Amino acid sequence: MKLSSEETRTFHDSGVVVKRGLFREDEVLAARAALERLYATAQTLPATGDHDGAFFVLGKPSDGQVVVHRVVWAGGAEPVLLRLSEDPRLVAPALDLLGTPFCEQLLCQAHYKMPNDGVAFDWHQDIQHRDKGGGTWRDVNGRGSFVQTILLVDDMTEENGPLEFIPMDAVTVDASRRLVQGTVDRSRAVPVTGSAGDVLFFGPYAVHGSMPNLSNKPRRVLINGYAAPGANKRVYPGRGACRVLHATLPMRKAV
Repeated sequence: MKLSSEETRTFHDSGVVVKRGLFREDEVLAARAALERLYATAQTLPATGDHDGAFFVLGKPSDGQVVVHRVVWAGGAEPVLLRLSEDPRLVAPALDLLGTPFCEQLLCQAHYKMPNDGVAFDWHQDIQHRDKGGGTWRDVNGRGSFVQTILLVDDMTEENGPLEFIPMDAVTVDASRRLVQGTVDRSRAVPVTGSAGDVLFFGPYAVHGSMPNLSNKPRRVLINGYAAPGANKRVYPGRGACRVLHATLPMRKAV
């Protein structure tokens, strides 16, 4: 369940590596059904907030549907997603990249891009979501201390707002490796397309973004995030969030 030495080098050099066909069709179908149930629940909610163990981030209705930006700790409401997020195919490579025997799972997020809902993400690094200042984050391994995985729940195409990554030599970063706004060379963007079941592994300093879904099909993903022990000092929303995972078995976070 480990990445090859070449894949590990690619991750550390470019910030992202893709594993094709990591999950079977039946596993993807189960995840897709869970995301569809969450989406249906979101249509009944009045506003952004906690619901049934998860945190729903909602936008204004579009074409009669509530825009669902993401469901934070989606596994709190859909345990099938938590079981998927502790799968060794995700956790073992994450631990290998972190260089630790266990990790703290911070993310289990359902992200939605429905046809023409306008959801898009400008160029950013995910370190800005981990480190909120005031001692909320510490890079304990010198390589970011965080591995994020994205499972494609639907095929990701050029038309439906695929993730795009910017090579690090096409941006300017400061002494702390944070992106200097306005320095992205958009002509160097590399879109990642793939089939449902593919998984992206990337680090917190990888510069990425995505455009809106202009197709007539959904583009949904499941995001899981794993932190090296001692890196995170924040409390994340959701029932059971920030649990401790080993390569094979989950453990409750010590109190």
